[in-house]
Amino acid sequence: MTVHRSGRDLDRPRDEVDRLVTAWRQERPDLDVEPLQVLSRVSRLARHLDRARRAAFAEHGLENWEFDVLTALRRAGEPYELSPGSLLRATLVTSGTMTNRIDRLAAAGLVRRRPDPEDRRGVLVSLTDAGRVRVDDAFADLLRRERDLLAGLGKHEQQALADLLRTLLVPFDATDTGAH
Repeated sequence: MTVHRSGRDLDRPRDEVDRLVTAWRQERPDLDVEPLQVLSRVSRLARHLDRARRAAFAEHGLENWEFDVLTALRRAGEPYELSPGSLLRATLVTSGTMTNRIDRLAAAGLVRRRPDPEDRRGVLVSLTDAGRVRVDDAFADLLRRERDLLAGLGKHEQQALADLLRTLLVPFDATDTGAH
């Protein structure tokens, strides 16, 4: 099967997905490989984003899971505290995993526990000043790296892409049970 590229396609740079789609069209002309055009690019982009995130977090002495917990607390607003149950829902991990994470973050001085004044058996997890500074710095660095990843798109293109991706994600988010 010969694939002809239009004049508009000839002006566009080719990426690795273009090469794999062309190869699959030659090897399996009986299959419609069009989904690869979008989803292989999303997958490859996710790997680049994961690398950028890991680099941003590592530069600030954080692991992905630490960033997840600290940002959940930071997004809660002042006084930057949540119950362990709220942190479970925000980060989609088990109770035992969350207890371990809170212990490790407390030992690092990034969070502290205090009794819940509304529930004598309950505990609240609070972001320390050191935790707030660390997560704010890591988040600013992450946003800079993410802007770099999107630098090839204008504002309107970024918005159009965000809208299209939202359309794809909404059905998954609606049926997500949180059992990861």
